[in-house]
Amino acid sequence: MGPLRLRYLEADNTNDLVAATSSPLSGDTGIKDMNREWQQIHQIRPHKNSHVLFVHGLGSSADRWLDIPDALSLLGFHVIAIDLPGFGGSDKPETMEYTIEEFVKIVEEFVTEFVIDNKSYKKTRTTIIGHSLGGYIAAELAARRPELVNKLVLVDSSGMLNGPTPLLLQYLDAAMNPSKEAVRRVFEQLVADRIRIPEILVDGFIYRIQQPNAKAAFKLAFENSTRTQIGTGKLKHISDNNIPTLIMWGMQDKLIPVEHCFAFGRAIRNSRSIILNDAGHAPFAEKPAIFCELLHEFLSH
Repeated sequence: MGPLRLRYLEADNTNDLVAATSSPLSGDTGIKDMNREWQQIHQIRPHKNSHVLFVHGLGSSADRWLDIPDALSLLGFHVIAIDLPGFGGSDKPETMEYTIEEFVKIVEEFVTEFVIDNKSYKKTRTTIIGHSLGGYIAAELAARRPELVNKLVLVDSSGMLNGPTPLLLQYLDAAMNPSKEAVRRVFEQLVADRIRIPEILVDGFIYRIQQPNAKAAFKLAFENSTRTQIGTGKLKHISDNNIPTLIMWGMQDKLIPVEHCFAFGRAIRNSRSIILNDAGHAPFAEKPAIFCELLHEFLSH
């Protein structure tokens, strides 16, 4: 596979002066020819262990985290939200198989070369926050390379599925045959209250899934991530290496039911599990203020 361009959004903190800009900049980062995009760059003194990486779920993008990365930036964290290859504005190479193995290698390289080895930042470990597919990737990375990970946050994570759930199959069908009706029908089942699905969310998904090779990337990632498991042995490595872990789940999640939260909690000793009521598969989108407060509390201790 040739050079791979990854899109990411970054909120950076470098000194005591507070400033903000939304002007887009571009440039090489030195890793896989990645493109840089800056969003709301807040310059504030960072925490000692400040790096935070958000990894989105299947069919999503960095934008789905809304303004939570920016909010953490205001609190002093250096935050990046990445578009995984095959999704959002990142490349979607036909030669990639979109397996968990490939995703983990790419995120590992991004964390190592851009975040940890970047001369602009302290050489501290990174907190990884992963949602759904991104949670599976984050947990795998923490298990394989614990020296890279400061803390781990799993949000309605895959990685413990014994095959796709009925709603996951509906999601796949809507992605392969996207129409406003089909996509909305699925999205309304992903939340606790269907009025929380704005038209722009439906339109945005349809636009992204119709980009060249996006459907193939979605299907390959779907097949691999729903039919493989991380395994309790790897999850044990996370607790064995004393990586603080927070597991957050929406009580009304029909895509990956809350029973999976309990399974992750049992496998990762000393982890903390929080179930958010009145929230579905993406509690950070339905309960952003509560989610952000819980996240800040966890990251600050």
